[in-house]
Amino acid sequence: MASALGLLATNVSVSEILPDSQEKADVRPAHHANDAKTKFANPWPSFREVPSFRWRIVKEARARHPEVPKDLEALVHLQKPNWGAGSRPEAIKATWLGHACYLVEFPSPAEGVRGPRVLFDPALSHRCSPFTWMGPARLTPVPCPIDDIPAVDAIVLSHNHYDHTDSATLQKLFTKYKPQIFAPLGNGCYFQSLGIPASHTHILDWWDARALTLTLAPAPDAPGAATALRITCTPCQHTAARGPWDRDQTLWASWAVASVPPAGQEPRSVWFAGDTGYRTVFAGEDEAGVPVCPAFREIGARMGPVDLALIPIGAYMPRDLFSNVHSSPADSVRIFRDVRARKALAMHWGTWILTTEDIMEPPKLLAKEAAALGIPEGDFDVCGLGETRFF
Repeated sequence: MASALGLLATNVSVSEILPDSQEKADVRPAHHANDAKTKFANPWPSFREVPSFRWRIVKEARARHPEVPKDLEALVHLQKPNWGAGSRPEAIKATWLGHACYLVEFPSPAEGVRGPRVLFDPALSHRCSPFTWMGPARLTPVPCPIDDIPAVDAIVLSHNHYDHTDSATLQKLFTKYKPQIFAPLGNGCYFQSLGIPASHTHILDWWDARALTLTLAPAPDAPGAATALRITCTPCQHTAARGPWDRDQTLWASWAVASVPPAGQEPRSVWFAGDTGYRTVFAGEDEAGVPVCPAFREIGARMGPVDLALIPIGAYMPRDLFSNVHSSPADSVRIFRDVRARKALAMHWGTWILTTEDIMEPPKLLAKEAAALGIPEGDFDVCGLGETRFF
């Protein structure tokens, strides 16, 4: 008999949710750089282009390469995932698989039945690169083989950078589970190139939403329980490209996913920040004096309060190179506050060397910055690699 962990959903369907009236105006959105929806932009003063971007990255990386602690696996509390199996079916379960990859299981719709599962930004190859033989190599191992990941119903992708969208991982997971895949505008041709049919891919703009409905059962041929998720593409501040010539030809996004419970029960919600900056700070500027991205307060106003937020805390140094696209811990805690999250877990650190801060600096600064803003200890936390947390 198949394990409930690996049991696939049945009666799966995806339907469009009509937008709010404020999205119905027949005008080009500010983040669309052309009418053809083939070029995108960050439409806020919080985003400024960084001069000499690529050359300065190389220069800084050569000048100061972070030292890898010999006991890094112990420092990140590497453990084999158990996915929270058999406990707290009423809770949201979030398991960190490294970098920006989380497997989230929503509450069970009925006794003895697993909840619907969403896998965010699965990039589980050894290198985040178009090549298997060069590019950033993983510092810490994936906490389990891909084959050990339980059945997933949906994969949600924030953008097409190699540390967030990995072809080998996607192909293997799709072959095994046939999940529905959600991604921002412009990514349809990429999925076609992987052999993933359009029937299983859903390409959304900011504030587009879909209803994912499915039936989950405790065992093959057993009666199932119907459940649903509302999946909304939300803004963030970043860029996208998979090569030197396609910059910003696909969109980047954060995502809000909420359960659709039976009448009388409250929905449970998760907001996934993807990869995002909060402001742009050049050398010599006061961080407190530059504009911050207004999108997160809008998300909080429209989607909040959020039960769990998954927010990046790493890859931010040097600030004058990366502040426009990556959040420092000081930015991360402000994003947490803006989206009105009740709890948060950190991500986007401790997996690959992408920038020049010390590898273990992000979680230390996160605790310091959270305390400075009066965020109670544990409300925005760092979990172990492979650990499952309950919310």
